[in-house]
Amino acid sequence: MATRTMTAAADEAPRRISAPEQPVIVAPAVRQLSAAEFNTAMVHLYRGEVGRANTWRMRLDGTTNWAVLTTGATLSFAFSSERNTHVMILINSLLIFYFLYIEARRYMFYDLWRTRVRLMETEFFAEMLTPEREEELENWRQILAGDLLHPRFSITLRQALGRRLGRNYIWIFAVLVISWCVKIVIHPHTPATLGELVERMRIGPIPPWFVLLAGVLFNSFLMALLLTSRERSSDETPSRHETRQRMTGDRPTP
Repeated sequence: MATRTMTAAADEAPRRISAPEQPVIVAPAVRQLSAAEFNTAMVHLYRGEVGRANTWRMRLDGTTNWAVLTTGATLSFAFSSERNTHVMILINSLLIFYFLYIEARRYMFYDLWRTRVRLMETEFFAEMLTPEREEELENWRQILAGDLLHPRFSITLRQALGRRLGRNYIWIFAVLVISWCVKIVIHPHTPATLGELVERMRIGPIPPWFVLLAGVLFNSFLMALLLTSRERSSDETPSRHETRQRMTGDRPTP
Protein backbone atom coordinates (compact mmCIF):
# COMPACT_ATOMS: atom_id res chain seq x y z
CA MET A 1 0.00 0.00 0.00
CA ALA A 2 2.80 2.38 0.84
CA THR A 3 4.49 1.53 -2.40
CA ARG A 4 1.37 2.46 -4.38
CA THR A 5 1.08 5.74 -2.51
CA MET A 6 4.67 6.70 -3.27
CA THR A 7 4.17 5.79 -6.93
CA ALA A 8 1.05 7.94 -7.21
CA ALA A 9 2.79 10.85 -5.50
CA ALA A 10 5.67 10.56 -7.89
CA ASP A 11 3.28 10.60 -10.87
CA GLU A 12 1.47 13.67 -9.53
CA ALA A 13 4.71 15.59 -8.90
CA PRO A 14 5.53 18.14 -11.64
CA ARG A 15 7.98 16.81 -14.07
CA ARG A 16 11.11 18.81 -14.78
CA ILE A 17 11.35 19.92 -18.39
CA SER A 18 14.90 19.82 -19.56
CA ALA A 19 16.10 22.54 -21.93
CA PRO A 20 16.59 21.39 -25.51
CA GLU A 21 20.16 20.73 -26.35
CA GLN A 22 21.79 23.32 -28.60
CA PRO A 23 23.16 21.93 -31.85
CA VAL A 24 26.88 21.90 -32.02
CA ILE A 25 28.14 23.93 -34.98
CA VAL A 26 31.38 22.73 -36.37
CA ALA A 27 33.21 25.31 -38.48
CA PRO A 28 34.73 23.97 -41.67
CA ALA A 29 38.43 23.56 -41.54
CA VAL A 30 40.39 26.13 -43.51
CA ARG A 31 42.45 24.48 -46.18
CA GLN A 32 44.76 25.72 -48.86
CA LEU A 33 43.17 26.10 -52.28
CA SER A 34 44.63 24.12 -55.08
CA ALA A 35 45.92 25.84 -58.20
CA ALA A 36 42.89 24.72 -60.22
CA GLU A 37 40.43 25.98 -57.58
CA PHE A 38 42.21 29.32 -57.31
CA ASN A 39 42.26 29.81 -61.07
CA THR A 40 38.57 28.94 -61.35
CA ALA A 41 37.66 31.39 -58.58
CA MET A 42 39.73 34.15 -60.18
CA VAL A 43 38.12 33.61 -63.58
CA HIS A 44 34.63 33.87 -62.07
CA LEU A 45 35.62 36.97 -60.10
CA TYR A 46 37.08 38.53 -63.24
CA ARG A 47 33.90 37.90 -65.21
CA GLY A 48 31.79 39.40 -62.43
CA GLU A 49 33.91 42.54 -62.18
CA VAL A 50 33.87 42.97 -65.97
CA GLY A 51 30.08 42.74 -65.88
CA ARG A 52 29.87 45.40 -63.18
CA ALA A 53 32.23 47.69 -65.08
CA ASN A 54 30.21 47.31 -68.29
CA THR A 55 26.97 48.08 -66.44
CA TRP A 56 28.29 51.33 -65.01
CA ARG A 57 29.90 52.18 -68.35
CA MET A 58 26.48 52.04 -69.99
CA ARG A 59 25.09 54.33 -67.30
CA LEU A 60 27.69 56.93 -68.26
CA ASP A 61 26.29 57.00 -71.78
CA GLY A 62 22.82 57.64 -70.38
CA THR A 63 23.64 60.95 -68.70
CA THR A 64 25.63 62.12 -71.73
CA ASN A 65 22.63 61.43 -73.94
CA TRP A 66 20.41 63.41 -71.56
CA ALA A 67 22.78 66.37 -71.77
CA VAL A 68 22.93 66.30 -75.58
CA LEU A 69 19.16 65.98 -76.00
CA THR A 70 18.45 68.72 -73.46
CA THR A 71 20.90 71.07 -75.14
CA GLY A 72 19.48 70.38 -78.58
CA ALA A 73 15.91 70.98 -77.43
CA THR A 74 16.85 74.19 -75.61
CA LEU A 75 18.74 75.69 -78.54
CA SER A 76 16.00 74.75 -80.99
CA PHE A 77 13.41 76.54 -78.88
CA ALA A 78 15.66 79.54 -78.17
CA PHE A 79 16.37 80.24 -81.85
CA SER A 80 12.88 79.39 -83.10
CA SER A 81 11.56 82.88 -82.35
CA GLU A 82 13.02 86.33 -81.76
CA ARG A 83 10.85 86.76 -78.67
CA ASN A 84 12.29 83.72 -76.90
CA THR A 85 14.68 84.88 -74.21
CA HIS A 86 18.30 83.88 -73.83
CA VAL A 87 17.72 82.96 -70.18
CA MET A 88 16.85 79.38 -71.10
CA ILE A 89 20.38 78.88 -72.43
CA LEU A 90 21.82 79.98 -69.10
CA ILE A 91 19.44 77.74 -67.18
CA ASN A 92 20.34 74.86 -69.46
CA SER A 93 24.01 75.39 -68.57
CA LEU A 94 23.20 74.80 -64.91
CA LEU A 95 21.21 71.70 -65.84
CA ILE A 96 24.12 70.36 -67.88
CA PHE A 97 26.43 70.87 -64.90
CA TYR A 98 24.02 68.82 -62.78
CA PHE A 99 24.21 66.05 -65.39
CA LEU A 100 27.99 66.34 -65.19
CA TYR A 101 27.84 65.83 -61.43
CA ILE A 102 25.65 62.74 -61.80
CA GLU A 103 27.94 61.30 -64.44
CA ALA A 104 31.02 61.98 -62.30
CA ARG A 105 29.47 60.01 -59.44
CA ARG A 106 28.73 57.14 -61.79
CA TYR A 107 32.24 57.33 -63.17
CA MET A 108 33.67 56.86 -59.67
CA PHE A 109 31.81 53.54 -59.35
CA TYR A 110 32.83 52.53 -62.87
CA ASP A 111 36.47 53.29 -62.08
CA LEU A 112 36.23 51.16 -58.92
CA TRP A 113 35.26 48.02 -60.85
CA ARG A 114 37.54 48.84 -63.78
CA THR A 115 40.59 49.19 -61.53
CA ARG A 116 39.96 45.75 -60.05
CA VAL A 117 39.69 44.30 -63.55
CA ARG A 118 42.92 45.98 -64.57
CA LEU A 119 44.70 44.64 -61.47
CA MET A 120 43.70 41.07 -62.32
CA GLU A 121 44.80 41.59 -65.92
CA THR A 122 48.23 42.97 -65.05
CA GLU A 123 48.92 40.60 -62.14
CA PHE A 124 47.04 37.33 -62.66
CA PHE A 125 46.67 36.90 -66.41
CA ALA A 126 49.92 38.63 -67.36
CA GLU A 127 51.79 36.44 -64.89
CA MET A 128 50.29 33.32 -66.47
CA LEU A 129 51.65 34.41 -69.85
CA THR A 130 55.10 35.42 -68.58
CA PRO A 131 55.72 33.81 -65.17
CA GLU A 132 58.02 36.09 -63.22
CA ARG A 133 57.95 37.71 -59.83
CA GLU A 134 58.95 41.17 -58.75
CA GLU A 135 59.95 40.82 -55.13
CA GLU A 136 60.07 44.55 -54.51
CA LEU A 137 56.30 44.79 -55.09
CA GLU A 138 53.87 43.64 -52.43
CA ASN A 139 51.55 40.71 -52.97
CA TRP A 140 48.77 41.67 -55.37
CA ARG A 141 46.42 39.17 -53.72
CA GLN A 142 46.56 41.16 -50.50
CA ILE A 143 45.78 44.34 -52.44
CA LEU A 144 42.76 42.78 -54.12
CA ALA A 145 41.52 41.17 -50.89
CA GLY A 146 41.85 44.46 -49.03
CA ASP A 147 39.82 46.26 -51.70
CA LEU A 148 37.14 43.57 -51.60
CA LEU A 149 36.88 43.79 -47.81
CA HIS A 150 37.09 47.59 -47.64
CA PRO A 151 36.08 49.09 -51.01
CA ARG A 152 37.33 52.60 -51.72
CA PHE A 153 37.14 54.88 -54.72
CA SER A 154 40.33 55.10 -56.74
CA ILE A 155 39.71 58.74 -57.70
CA THR A 156 38.15 61.76 -56.04
CA LEU A 157 35.01 63.57 -57.12
CA ARG A 158 37.07 66.47 -58.45
CA GLN A 159 39.12 64.11 -60.63
CA ALA A 160 35.96 62.43 -61.89
CA LEU A 161 34.40 65.81 -62.73
CA GLY A 162 37.52 66.84 -64.62
CA ARG A 163 37.70 63.61 -66.59
CA ARG A 164 34.09 63.65 -67.71
CA LEU A 165 34.32 67.37 -68.43
CA GLY A 166 37.34 66.85 -70.65
CA ARG A 167 35.82 63.85 -72.41
CA ASN A 168 32.38 65.13 -73.32
CA TYR A 169 30.96 68.08 -71.45
CA ILE A 170 33.50 70.74 -72.37
CA TRP A 171 32.18 70.65 -75.93
CA ILE A 172 28.57 70.95 -74.75
CA PHE A 173 29.43 73.98 -72.61
CA ALA A 174 31.34 75.50 -75.53
CA VAL A 175 28.28 75.15 -77.77
CA LEU A 176 26.12 76.80 -75.10
CA VAL A 177 28.49 79.76 -74.72
CA ILE A 178 28.68 80.33 -78.48
CA SER A 179 24.91 79.94 -78.84
CA TRP A 180 24.27 82.45 -76.05
CA CYS A 181 26.56 85.00 -77.71
CA VAL A 182 24.88 84.50 -81.08
CA LYS A 183 21.43 84.75 -79.50
CA ILE A 184 22.00 88.17 -77.94
CA VAL A 185 23.63 89.46 -81.14
CA ILE A 186 21.04 88.45 -83.76
CA HIS A 187 17.77 88.59 -81.77
CA PRO A 188 15.67 90.57 -82.11
CA HIS A 189 17.99 92.37 -84.55
CA THR A 190 21.63 93.31 -84.92
CA PRO A 191 22.50 95.90 -82.23
CA ALA A 192 23.45 99.36 -83.43
CA THR A 193 25.69 100.19 -80.48
CA LEU A 194 27.71 98.33 -77.87
CA GLY A 195 25.46 99.69 -75.14
CA GLU A 196 22.43 98.11 -76.78
CA LEU A 197 24.25 94.77 -76.93
CA VAL A 198 25.14 94.96 -73.25
CA GLU A 199 21.58 95.90 -72.33
CA ARG A 200 20.31 92.71 -73.96
CA MET A 201 22.12 90.69 -71.28
CA ARG A 202 19.72 92.02 -68.66
CA ILE A 203 17.47 89.43 -67.01
CA GLY A 204 14.52 91.27 -65.47
CA PRO A 205 15.83 93.24 -62.48
CA ILE A 206 19.28 91.63 -62.71
CA PRO A 207 21.74 94.12 -64.27
CA PRO A 208 23.74 93.13 -67.37
CA TRP A 209 27.11 93.37 -65.63
CA PHE A 210 26.03 90.82 -63.02
CA VAL A 211 24.88 88.36 -65.71
CA LEU A 212 28.15 88.77 -67.59
CA LEU A 213 30.21 88.40 -64.41
CA ALA A 214 28.34 85.25 -63.39
CA GLY A 215 28.92 83.73 -66.83
CA VAL A 216 32.63 84.53 -66.75
CA LEU A 217 33.04 83.06 -63.26
CA PHE A 218 31.09 79.91 -64.14
CA ASN A 219 33.12 79.19 -67.27
CA SER A 220 36.37 80.09 -65.49
CA PHE A 221 35.49 77.51 -62.85
CA LEU A 222 34.98 74.89 -65.55
CA MET A 223 38.33 75.68 -67.16
CA ALA A 224 40.11 75.58 -63.81
CA LEU A 225 38.48 72.25 -63.01
CA LEU A 226 39.55 70.88 -66.37
CA LEU A 227 43.17 72.02 -66.07
CA THR A 228 43.75 71.07 -62.43
CA SER A 229 42.33 67.55 -62.80
CA ARG A 230 44.55 66.53 -65.70
CA GLU A 231 46.83 63.58 -64.93
CA ARG A 232 50.08 62.45 -66.39
CA SER A 233 49.14 58.78 -66.23
CA SER A 234 46.94 57.06 -68.76
CA ASP A 235 43.26 57.11 -67.88
CA GLU A 236 41.99 54.23 -70.00
CA THR A 237 44.91 51.78 -69.84
CA PRO A 238 46.96 52.32 -66.66
CA SER A 239 50.18 50.38 -66.30
CA ARG A 240 50.85 47.76 -63.65
CA HIS A 241 52.51 50.25 -61.34
CA GLU A 242 49.77 52.85 -61.84
CA THR A 243 47.09 50.25 -61.12
CA ARG A 244 48.77 49.30 -57.84
CA GLN A 245 48.95 52.96 -56.87
CA ARG A 246 45.24 53.40 -57.50
CA MET A 247 44.35 50.32 -55.47
CA THR A 248 46.56 51.20 -52.50
CA GLY A 249 45.88 54.94 -52.58
CA ASP A 250 49.54 55.89 -53.02
CA ARG A 251 50.19 59.11 -54.87
CA PRO A 252 52.43 58.81 -57.90
CA THR A 253 55.76 60.51 -57.62
CA PRO A 254 56.27 63.43 -60.05
